Amino acid sequence: MASIEIEIDDEKIQQMLQGDRGMAVLLEPILNQILQAEMTEHLKAEPGEQTDDRRGQKNGTYERKLTTRVGTIELEVPRDREGTFQTALFQRYQRSEKALVLTLMQMVVQGVSTGRVKEITTELCGREFSKSTVSRLAKDLDEQVQAWAERPLQREYPFLMLDAMQLKVRRQKAVRSTTAMIAVGISEDGQREILGIEMALSETEEGWRRFIRGLKERGLSGVEMATSDAHEGLKQALQEAFPGLIWQRCQSHFRRNVLDQTPSDYRDQMHEVLDQILEASSQKEARTRLDDLRERLEEKAPSALETLEDGFYETTAVLALPEKYRKRLRTTNMLERFIQEIRRREKVIRIFPNMNSAKRLVGALCAEKHEEWSTGRRYLTMDEYFGWKTDHAVENPLDGSTSLNGEATAQSTTVPT
Repeated sequence: MASIEIEIDDEKIQQMLQGDRGMAVLLEPILNQILQAEMTEHLKAEPGEQTDDRRGQKNGTYERKLTTRVGTIELEVPRDREGTFQTALFQRYQRSEKALVLTLMQMVVQGVSTGRVKEITTELCGREFSKSTVSRLAKDLDEQVQAWAERPLQREYPFLMLDAMQLKVRRQKAVRSTTAMIAVGISEDGQREILGIEMALSETEEGWRRFIRGLKERGLSGVEMATSDAHEGLKQALQEAFPGLIWQRCQSHFRRNVLDQTPSDYRDQMHEVLDQILEASSQKEARTRLDDLRERLEEKAPSALETLEDGFYETTAVLALPEKYRKRLRTTNMLERFIQEIRRREKVIRIFPNMNSAKRLVGALCAEKHEEWSTGRRYLTMDEYFGWKTDHAVENPLDGSTSLNGEATAQSTTVPT
């Protein structure tokens, strides 16, 4: 095991001796120096050193508070450009674990859980707990989640993805379905970010409108395209908030809709038909392919053909973009994979004791995933997008503003019923 030489300046020693933080003051420089040593080991090179074994570059640091038995310690966690560095000092993300444990604790305190839940929480926390303990922990975690959820959005986000999930929450003396709406943006730098969440009693147009309005009030701008399922309320809310938006209907959802209307003995062939249409090089080519297949589909799967026709333009909207962006923007699969991560935690709880506990856990998981994505590797390189945007922009003679023209505009202004 490698040895590390730790340096502590006189000021830190004075703080340790005179203040009430004691060991926390002592630990702070020690842990920060250990973090730097870990990064050096990870890169196989000292700062500024160029060696044959070097495997990456540093990319600054980010602040992280670590709660320990001796107090809260402020750390400067180094990061590398590839986003692969993880310290062994502590779990990279802790908020979601705290939220999960806290929810279980609330279930016990409120008398809505089983003895097994109490056994799990006692094991995780290391002791019994009181209502005051739960209240104190909840307040601290709620403040962290709220600060993340209300942060200003200071960059432009050309691409947007939205989806919702249903949770079971105990409210009004019954277990009721509750909606968590989530928005992911891809910034002008090509980074993925979770922009925010909204808890609602159900998934309605007004709920989506309120959520999107809140994102805009925090600074969401520059949206050119949004991908989502075909929820009518969500479509209308998007079109109101971002006139001229290119709306892309999730192709994965659309495929399922078409296949549901396809006779079972023709579904393998329908997969091939959908591949031909959705993977065309342009919307015009996709339209030609569908027309060429019409006669066969009318005979084999007339209901599926009707569904395909109804959703054709909104499902092929992504073909207006340069090819390199289509695969990742044609579905909400990226967001749905994250929702499955939430589901794995939610299954431990099954029924949330109240709305606050549901928002706390989902919000903590969203905040952590946001940190992972926004500090990791870029999701998309945006150079081709900006070139495409410039090529398709047309100046408005009335006010001098610019907007997109051509195929993209035609798609964005049509909302098929």
